[in-house]
Amino acid sequence: MALETALTFPCRDQQLVGIIHHPEIEGKTGVLIIVGGPQYRVGSHRQFVLLARHLANAGVTVMRFDVGGMGDSQGQPRDFLQIDADIRAAIDAFMANCPAIQQVVLWGLCDAASAALFYGYQDSRVKGMVLLNPWVFTQQGAAKTYLKHYYLQRLVSKDFWRKVLSLKFDYRASLLSLMGLLQQAAGGTAKKSTAIAKVDANLPLPARMRQCLSQFNQPVLLILSGRDLTADEFKEVVKADLEWQALLAKPSLRRQDLPEADHTFAAAAWREQVAEWTAAWVRDVF
Repeated sequence: MALETALTFPCRDQQLVGIIHHPEIEGKTGVLIIVGGPQYRVGSHRQFVLLARHLANAGVTVMRFDVGGMGDSQGQPRDFLQIDADIRAAIDAFMANCPAIQQVVLWGLCDAASAALFYGYQDSRVKGMVLLNPWVFTQQGAAKTYLKHYYLQRLVSKDFWRKVLSLKFDYRASLLSLMGLLQQAAGGTAKKSTAIAKVDANLPLPARMRQCLSQFNQPVLLILSGRDLTADEFKEVVKADLEWQALLAKPSLRRQDLPEADHTFAAAAWREQVAEWTAAWVRDVF
């Protein structure tokens, strides 16, 4: 088993906590796992621990850490739009503790993938990103996704028609819910933007992420689940935006789809597949 060492490092005059997984021989590329949402460095279903150990056993140095206010790290909780300083401090500590590392790959799931996009293009040490089910939430986008991937599926569901025929279906509540979603889905269209040196914080989230990706001229591995509304919303954003489509068509971006997987890759087979894809991509690209 690869060596695992704990460390603390400063950020905003407070201490963050991380774990480094060392392979027998450290290469020049390290993977930094960013944790999103209200969770800490272990990850849902221990995914981040298992991923880090898999990569270390495959010869890749890995660091996972708690952002400020989460897990064992000091500070106040911040959302994914406010952790640039945490990511930078983690890269500083990672490279200081692993002198062989010359470049870093950012790995993130959901809003951690979004945080990686927001940060990556700003730091020349970041030479790649692994993005899983990126968070592109808007009220309008979520409503459209829910209408398409929930209500349409309900119409072909045996359980749905069983409730209707048994007179147990709540027509009023369902109609009100549907009308609300239709109103949200009909909301304003996200304004388009042109390439800029510094991403405009006033852009809608999907447009900001697109601009960040357009300025990151390094390899990207994109992994999408097949049974996840967050991934579905991302796919809908891409389908409606030619600029997103062009970015995903670049030779430097590799896409992998896991049709049966849920948002957090809850099954062991799904987690193992993600780990294998990540290890193979790092080996092939770097």
